[in-house]
Amino acid sequence: MPMLPGLDTPAPRRARRAEPPAPTAALKEKALDIHRRLCGVYGCPIPYFHSLDPLSELISSLLSHRTRNAESGRAFKALRARWPDWAAVETADTLEIEATIRGVTWPELKAPRIKAVLSAVRERNGALDLDFLADLSVDEARAWLQAIPGIGPKTSAAVLSFSTLRMPALPVDSHHHRVAQRTGLIGKSVDVGPSHPILRAQLPEDWSAQTLYDNHEVLMLHGQKVCFHHSPACGDCVLLDMCPTGQARVKG
Repeated sequence: MPMLPGLDTPAPRRARRAEPPAPTAALKEKALDIHRRLCGVYGCPIPYFHSLDPLSELISSLLSHRTRNAESGRAFKALRARWPDWAAVETADTLEIEATIRGVTWPELKAPRIKAVLSAVRERNGALDLDFLADLSVDEARAWLQAIPGIGPKTSAAVLSFSTLRMPALPVDSHHHRVAQRTGLIGKSVDVGPSHPILRAQLPEDWSAQTLYDNHEVLMLHGQKVCFHHSPACGDCVLLDMCPTGQARVKG
């Protein structure tokens, strides 16, 4: 199957995966300070934006790759309106699925991807159901999901955090990642996928699902509202005094 450009795809498997270096105490304190400041701006706790079962959240996440929330939301609702359940989507004609989700980016690739992922869930679990993930640890649940081709760190964390499972996983999207890079929480060469364990290790191990969700949401919102990809509003940024990128831009 052709790969979706920019798809949240796991890295090729190796014999052993190197663990990221443990964060310094100073970096942990910086991550906490960023969290506190942004929560003060955007208001924590932040309500969950929806309450889908984990399998539905997985389909929603697949639709959302490189697609605006409004378009992916419409495509998800169109799928739910066209077919009675995910079993019917699994056996539906690929071209019909493609036409139903035509508002998303790359519907011609996402339609067969959705069918393949549904079939993989059924084959591995014996049913189209992911509720059993609640009985696993976060690491075990993410590993189970990421064993399915096309599901990487972002999607696995989103399924656990955003769905009714409400498990303490930390998703990292492009906005979250941009703020983390510019403030120096991660290096400039660290991509979105590898950033997940690094950013999670900077936060307290005992943080609840809600607090980790808040952390993702406030960094994401800051990327959307202030720390733009082009022309960030550094002069309006509550993090300016701790942001090397912003300070360099203001001085330059």
